Amino acid sequence: MSKTLVIAEKPSVAQDIVRALTPVAGKFDKHDEHFENEQYVVTSAVGHLVEIQAPEEFDVKRGKWSFANLPVIPPRFDLKPVDKTKTRLNAVVKQARRKDVTQLINACDAGREGELIFRLIEQYAGGAKPLGKPVKRLWLQSMTPQAIRDGFDKLRSNEQMQGLHDAARSRSEADWLVGINGTRAMTAFNSQGGGFFLTTVGRVQTPTLSLVVEREEKIRKFISRDYWEIHASFAAQAGEYPGKWFDPQWKKNPDDAEQRADRVWSEAQARAIADASRGQSATVTEESRPTTQAPGQLFDLTSLQREANGKFGFSAKTTLALAQSLYERHKALTYPRTDSRALPEDYVPVAKQTLEMLAGSGMAHLAPHARTAIEGNYVRPNKRIFDNAKVSDHFAIIPTLQAPSGLSEAEQKLYDLVVRRFLAVFFPSAEYLVTTRISKVGQAAQAHHFKTEGKVLVKPGWLAIYGKEAADEVQDAKEGDKGQNLVPVQLGEQPLAEQVDAKGLKTKPPARYSEATLLGAMESAGKQVEDESMREAMQEKGLGTPATRAATIEGLLAEKYMLREGREIIPTAKAFQLMTLLRGLEVKELSRADLTGEWEYKLAQMEKGLLSRDTFMQEIAAMTERMVKKAKEYDRDTIPGDYATLAAPCPNCGGVVKENYRRYACVGKPGEEACGFSFGKSPAGRTFEPQEAEQLLSERKIGPLDGFRSKAGWPFTSEIVLKYDDEAHNYKLEFDFGDAKAEETGELVEFVDEPLGACPICGAEVHEHGNNYVCAKSVPTAAQPVPSCTFKSGKIILQQPVERAQVEKLLATGKTDLLEKFVSMRTRRAFKAHLAWDAEAGKVNFEFAPSKFPPRKPAAGGTTKTIAAGASRTSAGALKGTKKPAAVKKAPAKKAAAKTAAPRKPAAGKAPSPQLAAVIGTEPVARPAAVKKLWEYIKAHELQDPKDKRSIVADDKLRAVFGKDRAGMFELAGLLGPHLG
Repeated sequence: MSKTLVIAEKPSVAQDIVRALTPVAGKFDKHDEHFENEQYVVTSAVGHLVEIQAPEEFDVKRGKWSFANLPVIPPRFDLKPVDKTKTRLNAVVKQARRKDVTQLINACDAGREGELIFRLIEQYAGGAKPLGKPVKRLWLQSMTPQAIRDGFDKLRSNEQMQGLHDAARSRSEADWLVGINGTRAMTAFNSQGGGFFLTTVGRVQTPTLSLVVEREEKIRKFISRDYWEIHASFAAQAGEYPGKWFDPQWKKNPDDAEQRADRVWSEAQARAIADASRGQSATVTEESRPTTQAPGQLFDLTSLQREANGKFGFSAKTTLALAQSLYERHKALTYPRTDSRALPEDYVPVAKQTLEMLAGSGMAHLAPHARTAIEGNYVRPNKRIFDNAKVSDHFAIIPTLQAPSGLSEAEQKLYDLVVRRFLAVFFPSAEYLVTTRISKVGQAAQAHHFKTEGKVLVKPGWLAIYGKEAADEVQDAKEGDKGQNLVPVQLGEQPLAEQVDAKGLKTKPPARYSEATLLGAMESAGKQVEDESMREAMQEKGLGTPATRAATIEGLLAEKYMLREGREIIPTAKAFQLMTLLRGLEVKELSRADLTGEWEYKLAQMEKGLLSRDTFMQEIAAMTERMVKKAKEYDRDTIPGDYATLAAPCPNCGGVVKENYRRYACVGKPGEEACGFSFGKSPAGRTFEPQEAEQLLSERKIGPLDGFRSKAGWPFTSEIVLKYDDEAHNYKLEFDFGDAKAEETGELVEFVDEPLGACPICGAEVHEHGNNYVCAKSVPTAAQPVPSCTFKSGKIILQQPVERAQVEKLLATGKTDLLEKFVSMRTRRAFKAHLAWDAEAGKVNFEFAPSKFPPRKPAAGGTTKTIAAGASRTSAGALKGTKKPAAVKKAPAKKAAAKTAAPRKPAAGKAPSPQLAAVIGTEPVARPAAVKKLWEYIKAHELQDPKDKRSIVADDKLRAVFGKDRAGMFELAGLLGPHLG
């Protein structure tokens, strides 16, 4: 008997399909990777199982970062399995190739990405020739059992999905062509002259970055201007009301957006108006009119992400993850990866059922509003809500018929947000009475006009759903220029302008992007569109899709092109350098967001069958060739840009240091030639921020800084110093690994930080030094010029920063908390581990949490081997800078397990002498803790010599401890000895 194979995108969806089909198609048997009954085989991917790649003959392996091998535009694309999901791919392909499987159903998520996931699996299963089995499309916009059964009754044909398939393939191939060629070309360009400076670009990510850079450029170039507003307080019989001066003759100036009717640009003029108005009576005219405010539209993904970012500070990525969980796991929301804000016209009955579910739910704060909507018959056909023309692949995000339970706090917040919007959209508009009052002081040409606007909420309508937060918003008005409740003025009454003041203000630059506003800018490809209907028209020309925008933002943050500060998103120096390069090379498609928005529009046209795939791909290939050609031809030293002049002088001649595309270089003193001093802007692939370059010039050193990469691509951390070169007679930039320098030269080290604890080898103090935490006896000091200890552990180990608090815990208990961001040098994969003191090995090693999987049995005649807790081919303590890791011994499993030392006991405390107790208290204390408390006392009483911070000036209490008037910081531990038991 022939069967139909159903391929879902995720295992959870496959289970939902099985549960929905069981009542109508019979019971399913569960197998390892699929479900099966007499009619269906149901299996699933786990996201993308297959990705595209250049065919073997076009795949550049050696020299791929060279211009000689660019551009790479293969005539076709081959497929390769995604490494981490090969097992799942093989299981799905096995079912697809079964002889009794005669038809396939694509049940991947409804959208471009789901279409691509299935099509690539189908192609891979066919191998050299097509699989040749008919395909139907299951289009699910809700995951309730009835919606799934309805979907099986209305399967779409392969022909109906051809446009979506073409757009999905084209998007994937365009991203590959632009990403691979652009990244390799820009990296080759920036790496000329030595080093390796990875410069990633992408079809969507780079134009998105251009929005952030352009905004920051406007902020940096903004010159604040002083202006004045005149605010008055009028005394009427019924009470006081505010007013703000304005010029009734003012007209908008297209050349100066800062001009306003209520702004005065001269302090003298502003004070003159205030003085002339103060104490004068006013003639009052006012006009009242009713107005309404409609509720917002239903959410699509981008508007939901923007709202959640503004209200709760959720990142776009977090909002998508929460919405996906509410859709997949809790079945509480409809499909979230949608760009539609309307419902199908036949969805009126479902909307009513959803309201009934909400009315009967346990949500006491929302259920009454649902009952109000049902009793008032609020759900009726309405093109603003139910409109087939505004529904694309999916409809708006709304609650399903299933009331959720067991939601996390964040999930509950997002669910409430969607439910409130769903309820509000059916409620009547809020009704206001808006009053505009003009108070005219003085006569004829000398009169001054003050405006006051009052706004009274007459009927809350949909605002009732949002409670006091929205209904009382008019009460936030201040100073006469916003809505508020106004005291009445009687006919013919002339209120007195009792207080009139000129208020000095400054114009402000545009605000930096938050994730909410950046998502909005991506949606309209950077065009500032406030009108909602116009924004809808622009939506098809946005950057990326609702489903991909969060990942685009996260990718830019991961590549260090942007960083978050609170809710603001700020571009880095690396971002400015990339934009300077693309503009200089005239690669407009990547440096102008609106042009890239056209590509997204064309993909949407392709989905509708209005644009051919060949035409679009030819445009992408032509742009790729032009981009690579420009990069090959351009001279790096002539890239134009808006470059900085540093305030710090040249260390060699005192001249002016200016930025160019590649370097910061001395241009000499006025009237004199340059001395030749310069340093690269991006040593070892890390770009200096302008303030870092200033610090390096003024202090001759900076750091330690992370983010550097060796020529082999490995990350490292280092200080940067400007060192005088006797041969060149000039300064040059060098990496300085701090501790290594001291060990090799014998230069004495002076610790300035408080000790972290006792060394597990010798008991001396452990301090920060360079890129490591070291024992005070492991480096040359004034107290001990010849090192006698070997304890050392890196501040950054396999890309995992190790904070002071974790080292303190390691020294006190024997190991740190479980740290989650180690990255294996061998596999490049992240892993979790504790850092633990290995007493037998005499160093810090990794200790892994017990595995939830049983250990693999050794092969016959063999012995199980394990890597001594160094896991990534190195011990934690040995890793520093870019030195090659030491070889790791392999030992039998039992012996390796025995190496994990028991937690060290903290050093026993000793009672302080009366003299010391007067400073640190009477409780027994170990020497490191006593030194720490002593330092707290010294800092609290400011006893360090201002001219020499290493020298302590004793007060009466310390004089009794020291036995003298002064002591050096490195004497403290020794001086405390006689005072501790």
